[in-house]
Amino acid sequence: MIILAYSLVCLIFGTTFLAIKIGVDAGSPPFFSAGLRFFAAGTALLLWMCWKRKASFSLLLRKETALTGLGLTFGTFAALYWAEQYVSSGLAAVLSATGPMMILLLQTFLLRQKASSLSLAGCLVGFTGVLLLVLPSLSLDVSPLWFAGCAVVLIGECAYASGTLYTRTVTARLPDVHPIALNAAQMIYGGAAMLLLSLFTERPSAGFLLSWPAAGSFLYLTVVGSMVGHSLYYWLIAKTDPVFPSTWLYVSPPIAVGVGILFYGETVSWITLAGVITIIGGTMLVNAGALKQLLAKLIASPSIKRRFARSAVIGQGFRMHQKVNNED
Repeated sequence: MIILAYSLVCLIFGTTFLAIKIGVDAGSPPFFSAGLRFFAAGTALLLWMCWKRKASFSLLLRKETALTGLGLTFGTFAALYWAEQYVSSGLAAVLSATGPMMILLLQTFLLRQKASSLSLAGCLVGFTGVLLLVLPSLSLDVSPLWFAGCAVVLIGECAYASGTLYTRTVTARLPDVHPIALNAAQMIYGGAAMLLLSLFTERPSAGFLLSWPAAGSFLYLTVVGSMVGHSLYYWLIAKTDPVFPSTWLYVSPPIAVGVGILFYGETVSWITLAGVITIIGGTMLVNAGALKQLLAKLIASPSIKRRFARSAVIGQGFRMHQKVNNED
């Protein structure tokens, strides 16, 4: 079940970038459609958690959920939805993979936490990957809005990093609150903030749902992306640890690039592919310490040991069977 849930999380999160791109290309107002998506998904999840008696509506009265929503949902996805009007879904996914690097930089320069030399090297490698993605386009006829879109995605990842760091404080401060309930409450606040932004910057109307591509994108992102994907993600955190589920960041960008090429006709150059690999490599270096700890825990896990022992017994039995057959 853990492997199945992790595979679904990588697949879902990898395809949401293309779903966002389809929606905004079909005329969905970026801020309004994003706000409606998260507000609806958060409300449905919170109602479900309250019905299961694992949360209460008083959670919405806490400032922690509001501040988390401003960072994790509002800052991250308002930037992503706006930027995908001008950049491809694959490029947006790869730039979004810089989130762990932003976390490290904030911890190092703002929180004054010492970073390992390997993690700092990972930041340099990741920055090189971003340059590989962006610099080749300087010689092409690319609009300034394309560069603005790339910059806005990176700014959104700064908001994601600050929201993630604050979330660690919130979960420690509210240990008895279910993670899915916390996620639902912060999505409500983040969605509401985007709806408010839409009132001042767009002409919000639910009329975009009359278009099949826009309606399909909205339903997929709300139900599959927010409700199913995020619920599976927090279930994995509860069943494993915070590091293992977050490794979707290494798997989803190639998926996003692939589905963009196959289903939406997006083009990718060899230099872009080199940038994708470089950014993912830098992200893995940034999290090298945590990944080593995760690997050690998996190897030391009793269930893993039992599986290795069972495989050894089966292999020994197979070899004995082969030996008997050869003797016969």
